[in-house]
Parts: sequence; structure tokens; C-alpha cells
Amino acid sequence: MAASTHTVANQVPPLVGYDVFTADKALVAAVERHLDPGLLDEAREDLSGLGKSTGSAQVQEWGALANENPPKLRTHDRYGNRIDEVEFHPAYHRLLGKGVSAGLTAAWNRPGGHVRRAAGFVVWSQAEPGHGCPLSMTHAAVPALRTDPALAAEWEPRLTSTVYEEGLQPADRKAGVLFGMGMTEKQGGSDVRANATVATPLAEDGTYELTGHKWFCSAPMSDGFLVLAQAPGGVTCFLLPRVLPDGTRNEFRIQRLKDKLGNRSNASAEVEFDGTWVRRVGDEGRGVRTIIEMVAMTRLDCVLGAAALMRQAVAQAVHHCTYREAFGGKLVDKPLMRNVLADLALESEAATTLALRLAAAYDDGGEQERAFLRLALPAAKYWVTKRCTPLVVEALECLGGNGYVEESGMPRLLRESPLNSIWEGAGNIQALDVLRAMQREPAALGAFLQEVGKARGADHRLDGAIKDLLTELADLDGIEGRARRLVERIALVLQGSLLVRFAPPEVADAFCASRLGGDWGNAFGTLPHTLDLASLVERARPVA
Repeated sequence: MAASTHTVANQVPPLVGYDVFTADKALVAAVERHLDPGLLDEAREDLSGLGKSTGSAQVQEWGALANENPPKLRTHDRYGNRIDEVEFHPAYHRLLGKGVSAGLTAAWNRPGGHVRRAAGFVVWSQAEPGHGCPLSMTHAAVPALRTDPALAAEWEPRLTSTVYEEGLQPADRKAGVLFGMGMTEKQGGSDVRANATVATPLAEDGTYELTGHKWFCSAPMSDGFLVLAQAPGGVTCFLLPRVLPDGTRNEFRIQRLKDKLGNRSNASAEVEFDGTWVRRVGDEGRGVRTIIEMVAMTRLDCVLGAAALMRQAVAQAVHHCTYREAFGGKLVDKPLMRNVLADLALESEAATTLALRLAAAYDDGGEQERAFLRLALPAAKYWVTKRCTPLVVEALECLGGNGYVEESGMPRLLRESPLNSIWEGAGNIQALDVLRAMQREPAALGAFLQEVGKARGADHRLDGAIKDLLTELADLDGIEGRARRLVERIALVLQGSLLVRFAPPEVADAFCASRLGGDWGNAFGTLPHTLDLASLVERARPVA
């Protein structure tokens, strides 16, 4: 019997047992906008099923367990044989298996596949983001392998399979495989052309031996990797299988696992190569060009992953404030808290809308859309991922001290929030890539301006922001030093143009007033009080 001094009151019920997809109005609208009508019924059914799984108590428990029990490195077996294996908690395998079976590595084989996969990735990442790394790289390896038709024919069916098989064995004996990637080295970091790993040609055409290392190798338990190394003709891309066709282990020595800030369920490693057998992908000396499509796809997943974190943080904050009472009423009804929640919801919707627009460009595949992606993707990667951490911090604060406690799940979101801004090129890399696109590929800027121009005349604040951006683009003096400022404006104008065209009027009005019109403070919760803030909060509310 509880003591009279320990009556529990005014505590918020857990956000569980709900459909993460259908509760996200911005995501549902984006799917309906970008998919062919003939695909919608099937897509809605699939995504709703995934959404219900994501919101279930069982899957939320899997996410917690996977993070509470991080992977362990097993360098040797009990007899002293080198095995270089990574051991994961069963919950991690369950999450990964569900992600594979949901088609999160299989966008390439079905109509509207990228939009459907992107929506699924946003939904399922909210269960636990760490296992999204191998899902992302497995999906992204396909365009790089397609530069070699023979390799693509051999590996693509395995990469796009919806069957997950854990454990190391020859790839031709598995119904589905996962891929990782190794680009950066201790001495080079983002400057991958400074890689020191050496690839020595073997007698069989297209095969080499590697000697060297990788400072960051993602998902080291994968069946194969795309890596960069110095061949006689320059930096080249290679396919490295973990297990050779005869069943023996390739030389792939895992020196240690990284002790990371977040992303605790997923393994990242330092690895050494010593006579490691690999197959060349693409031509010698064109390694960066070969692997760049894989990098681009994983950058899109960084945008999607950040949008997922933002959405889950907003959902938790709105849910908490809907039930929590303070100062004589529900927190959600307090004008200042409503302003904070509306501002967070606005940021989240802008991120989701932009992310799904990028995915739709991949489904289109036309020359105009490829040019659009060349500029819009690094700009989105820069801006959306940078907005993630301050949003999660503010959402956590909405829960007060409860949000600072591990049981709330908010600290896990916070630890994860900087990751997508760092992986696949941190902020400066993305900003410089936007400049490179404008300078070397004029069609990229033209495609971007054509996209934002579709919204011209709909909102005077957007029109003014486009005009200011054009003025800044015309001034090339010191452009590298102000690249971040320029890319920020590019991303905001693009988000504003999409919301003006597609979002409810109250959403577009709030975005243009604050992000483009200058009526905004330096922290969340500083939207103009005259806006329809209640509608923004209600639109973001998860229905449990």
C-alpha cells in the first residue's frame, strides 16, 4: 500500500501505442504530394503499419535496450584466433531486421521508391536512430556499384533484399547483405585525397591488396564496404568483402570501437588493412567521383535522420504539455509555452517538407532534378542538420527536469542530435560544396532558382528574401568566408518556397514572418504573437 505522502499526480502518460506516420501531418502530406495517386493506397498502408510498429511499446523497448547495451568488440575467439567481430544486443538485430524488411534498403526497385523509403526512414528512425547507419549505407552503395555493371549485377540483388541475415559468411550464401563505408583516415579527415592506404594490383584484373587503415569505418559488422585507397593511378574506390568466396575471413582488423557521444547502439571502428583483398569499382584515379553518389545518398539520409529526431522531439514536447498542468491550466494552453511549441513545430515541418522534396527529386531522375539536387542537397544537409540540436534542447526543456532524466528518452535524442551535421561532411564541407556547385555547374543554380521561383508572388516576404539572395549571389567578393551565411539563406528560401506552395496558410505565414521577414528572436518561442500559433501546435500534436 502506497504511503499517503507518495501519491502520484500530474504525471504525463508515456507517448506509446500510436501511429507515428499518420500522426505526422506534414509527412503524410508530403507523401501524398510526391507519390503517384496509383501508389498511395499501398504506400499509406505500408507506412501506417511501420508507424504503428514504431509507436508500439515493444519497439520502444528495443530502442532503449539497444542503447543501454552498446556493441562489444571481440578481436579473438577463445582459442586465440583473430575473428574481429562485433557483438550486438538482440534488440539491435530486431530493429535492423525490421528496417530491412520494411524496404529501407530497397528504394531502387519500385516506383516512387525514394519517397516511400524516405518517409519510412523518418518514421522508423524515431524508434532508434543508431541502426539507421547500416540501413543508409547499404541503400546508398547501389549507385556507386552501378558504375561497374558486373559488380552491380552481383551485389545489387543482395543489397536491395528485404531479408536480414546476421553473421559473417560468404555473400553468395546470404539472402541479403549490409554495406559499410571507409573513407577518412587519421591524417586526412575530410580531405580524402590525402588518404595513405595503398592498393597494389594483383594478377587477376581488377583485384588489389590493401595496406593501410581507416580512422572511421562505419558499421564494421557489415558484409562489405566501399573504401578509398591510393592505386597507381590515384585515389580509387574499392569493394572490400568481409568474407572471401572460399569462406575465409578477409584481412580486416578492428583495432577498437569508437566511444561516441551518441549513436551508442551502432558501431564505428578504427580498422587496419594488411594484404586485404579488394575489387576495384570504377576507374583508377576516379575514386572520389565513383563514391560521390554514395556520399550524396547518405547526405540525404542525414537530412532525413535529423528531420526524424526533430519530429520525435516535438512530438514528445507537445504530448507532455498537452497533459501537464501548471499555474492553473494545461501547459499547452499557456501563451508563452504555445509560442515555444509552435516555433518548434514550424522548424520540424520545414525540415520534413524539404527532406521529402529532395527524395522526390531522386524518383524523378531527370536532368533538371539532378541539377537541383547538386545544390539543394548540400544546402539542406548544412541547414537542417544544424537546426536539429537547438530544437532538441528546447524540446527537452519543455519537459523541465523530467526531460533531463534518461527515462524520458530526451537525453538520448539530445546525444544523437549533432551526429547528422558531422557525418558525411561537417558544416564547412557542405557550404563549400554549395559554392563548388554554383561555380562549376551553372545548371545547379538555375534549377534552384527555377524551383523557388514557382512560389514567387505568393508572399511578399518570400519575394523579398529571393531578391536579397540574388543580390548576395551577384557579389563574389570574399564568398568563401561568408559561405555559411549564403547557404543558410539558400536553405531558408527553399524551405519558405515549399511551405508557401504546399503547407497550410498558418504554417507558411509563420515561417515567412519569422525566418524570412525578420520578425523573430534569437531563441525558439519568439514568433509574432499575432500568428495562429494554436493551429501550429495542434497540427504537430501526436494522437496517442
